[in-house]
Amino acid sequence: MLRPPREPGGSLAALNTALAAAHQRDDARRIGARAETVGAAAARELPLLRPLPDTVFDVAARLSCRVDAKSRVCVRQSYYSVPARYAGRRLEVRLGATEVVAVDAGTVVATHTRSLHKGSEDLVLDHYLEVLTRKPGALAGATALVAARADGGFTPVHQRFWDTARRQLGDGPGTRALVGVLLLHRTMPATALAAGMDAAVSMSNFDADLVAVEARRSMLATVTPIPVPLPATAGPAAAIDRPAPALADYDQLLKEATA
Repeated sequence: MLRPPREPGGSLAALNTALAAAHQRDDARRIGARAETVGAAAARELPLLRPLPDTVFDVAARLSCRVDAKSRVCVRQSYYSVPARYAGRRLEVRLGATEVVAVDAGTVVATHTRSLHKGSEDLVLDHYLEVLTRKPGALAGATALVAARADGGFTPVHQRFWDTARRQLGDGPGTRALVGVLLLHRTMPATALAAGMDAAVSMSNFDADLVAVEARRSMLATVTPIPVPLPATAGPAAAIDRPAPALADYDQLLKEATA
């Protein structure tokens, strides 16, 4: 029987080393008066075992959680956001050791790193964009915006675009313009959108479609053409080394036609 050491040394690495040594000792053990060791018996039986399934065994706990009015699910006294369209509905939540996954009818709708602190919130700004399109005034004080700034998702480029748009268009229209750009992040890379926002600010045009066009232009400018190797061309001798066509048969046809 394997027993981990009582004092593993205070670290996970030391515990793993001790467990590996315990496995080696157990492999050399004999059961009763048998001549074969545990390790030898295991090696003999290994080819007879069925292969493991291709799919990874899911050990996550499956919960049913109601989404509150703030588009959050509460799991083990911690709160995690989901897309706002699910407010008031029940979702399946898979609680793993390091991850929390919200699922609707088999489709993953939100993934979070599991929090170990009770009462904490993990809010994703993207989950609230459709609501912010209707209520742009809620963005400035949104907790999700604070989180996006902290994790680097909301950059100084976004802030410059937003500030300039609000100065020129007003708070509501300027914020809606920003939300339109944030929605583009679902389909376009952040670096390209940063270039698109800079171009839009320089042109004083804050339309999301223009940002998308400039972002695509930036993507094309950074693409390096891949050289295509051409097949070796045949030499001149190979190109003309053909037998001359025989025209005798055609001459015979002409003679018969004129006879």
